[in-house]
Amino acid sequence: MMVWWQVGGIILALVGLGLVFYVLFPRKYQAAASVAGAYDDWTQDGLLEFYWGEHIHLGHYGCPPGRKNFRQAKADFVHEMVRWGGLDRLPPGTQVLDVGCGIGGSSRILAQDYGFDVTGITISPQQVKRAQALTPAGLPVRFQVDDALALSFPEASFAVVWSVEAGPHMPDKAQFARELLRVLKPGGILVVADWNQRDERQKPLNFWEKRVMQQLLDQWSHPAFASIAGFAEALSATGWVAGTVVTADWTAPTLPSWLDSIWQGVVRPAGLLRFGLVGLLKSLREVPTLLLMRWAFGTGLCQFGMFRAVRGTSKLIPPVPAKLPS
Repeated sequence: MMVWWQVGGIILALVGLGLVFYVLFPRKYQAAASVAGAYDDWTQDGLLEFYWGEHIHLGHYGCPPGRKNFRQAKADFVHEMVRWGGLDRLPPGTQVLDVGCGIGGSSRILAQDYGFDVTGITISPQQVKRAQALTPAGLPVRFQVDDALALSFPEASFAVVWSVEAGPHMPDKAQFARELLRVLKPGGILVVADWNQRDERQKPLNFWEKRVMQQLLDQWSHPAFASIAGFAEALSATGWVAGTVVTADWTAPTLPSWLDSIWQGVVRPAGLLRFGLVGLLKSLREVPTLLLMRWAFGTGLCQFGMFRAVRGTSKLIPPVPAKLPS
């Protein structure tokens, strides 16, 4: 019995240390360099890749959501996004820009399974290095460091612009929208998946919701979340969208990802041997944020937004965004 008390005491002490790191050492957004630094650290220590795999984004668990392997759900998310965006009807060799590519998981699927010619960009040099190391020779994928708010590519460079969960790191959502559409060819398709906040114009945040949102911003180097309607309006306001911006809410099929990501620490105990006490403390440090994310998305404070737009041949009068069922 004494042994179990000792084990319980050790676990509580470790959890307490994780909470101390969580409270005392947030990763507040300061500038683009703070985002790059955070992802450099996550990439170098290997923890995020070990537990989340090559796809550093949420998974798709079906409609309605069901039980699914965590990493399979992430790969399935890419295929669901391809189908939702109509990219599965495009020919091999289509030039795609993956904005916020991470370590290249989605880029490699787009190249391997659909034959697309993919360029992935991230602000993290360490992510570029790791993405290159994970990419098989001969696969039409390349990676480079670039700033999504000031892309280095000429106007009308790509037939498809793709982005998953990069928007919360952008301090200027209007500029982000302009850059995504600027590098898209006339007639090209933009497909974006993002974490969004409830539209405060429709229902203002209460005191506690504001506190939760501030934690979600501060812990993972986010300056702000846009609402689904707000970012759709930002895309339309560029004047480059032909027709309407199509949106959908994928909160339900992605919601299991949050608790599933915590569960990986239990079902993958090899991580404790590989990363030791420091790795355990770093992992425990993320648990409060993951739980807050689950609460926020589960209660409607946050939503998982999908956006599809086609670039017109010239500057247009911005239309009203359309919302379609997910």
